[in-house]
Amino acid sequence: MITQLNHLTLAVSELDRAFRFYTVELGLTPHVRWQTGAYLSAGELWLCLSVDPDTQAVQDYTHVAFSVSESTFAQMRARLINAGVTVWKQNRSEGESFYFLDPDGHKLELHLGSLDTRLAALRKQPYPGLEWF
Repeated sequence: MITQLNHLTLAVSELDRAFRFYTVELGLTPHVRWQTGAYLSAGELWLCLSVDPDTQAVQDYTHVAFSVSESTFAQMRARLINAGVTVWKQNRSEGESFYFLDPDGHKLELHLGSLDTRLAALRKQPYPGLEWF
C-alpha cells in the first residue's frame, strides 16, 4: 500500500541552470549536488534534478504544484515574472494559482489551497459527473 509521495525526479538539460532556478527563484533547500544531479527539498517534498540530454517539455496538463503561504504568494509570483518565466496556463479553479515553466519546460504551479479547500469548493460547485467516495 502506498503511504505517501516519496519523491519527484525532473529531467533537466543543464544542472547549473536548473539548480539555480529551484534554489534561488523557488527557494528549495539544497542537500547534495553531483555532476549529473542534485537533491533538494521543499518541506517534506524530496526533489531530484537529473541531467538528461533528451529532455523535452510535456504537452499535456501534467505538472508539479508547490504550496505557498498567502503572505508570500504575490511576492513569489512577482519574482518569477521578473525572472522571465513563461506562463503556461491561467487559473480557473479554486484557490489562487500561478502556472509557469521551469528552464527545461517542466510545468509548475504555485498554489494557495489544499485538498480540503478543493473538496469544499466541489461541494458548492461539483464537476460534471463528480462521484464522492
